[in-house]
Amino acid sequence: MTDKKELTEVASDLVVAIEYKLTVDGEMIDSSDDGPLEYLHGHSNIIYGLEKELTGMKIGESKKVEVSPEEGYGEVDPEAVLEVPRTEFPDDVPLEPGIELEITDDEGDMMFATIMEVGEENVLLDTNHPLAGQTLFFEVSVVGLREAEQAEIEHGHVHFDHDHDHDDD
Repeated sequence: MTDKKELTEVASDLVVAIEYKLTVDGEMIDSSDDGPLEYLHGHSNIIYGLEKELTGMKIGESKKVEVSPEEGYGEVDPEAVLEVPRTEFPDDVPLEPGIELEITDDEGDMMFATIMEVGEENVLLDTNHPLAGQTLFFEVSVVGLREAEQAEIEHGHVHFDHDHDHDDD
């Protein structure tokens, strides 16, 4: 007999491994084809609407989940469109509509932006998440569960410096 608690369903403070396909407007835009996604459940490591739907699922269980913008990447925020002087950009950055950039905000945090327009003096950047305002459709399966290490719980995310076995022992 083992004193290791058998993990039966997705719950807070467990590391969950999922396989998924994400579709928006009928187009698959992301998947776990390169291997399962591991995250620490209950710590906002994945979007709220998906995490909420995974709670209570068991290993081997699958479902289709529709996530509204409010529970996904939010609605499009017009305040997240910024006008930035061209002089703020290094010479080696191609200033063309559709180009995605990593920028640093006033607090020094990294964020993504997409160039919307390029004018003579200024560049219009959209810092909304590319999936803001979109309804997300997931096909998701739970493929593994394990106890999180204390350090993972304290840090609020999975540590990938060890190999963990997802099989029932």
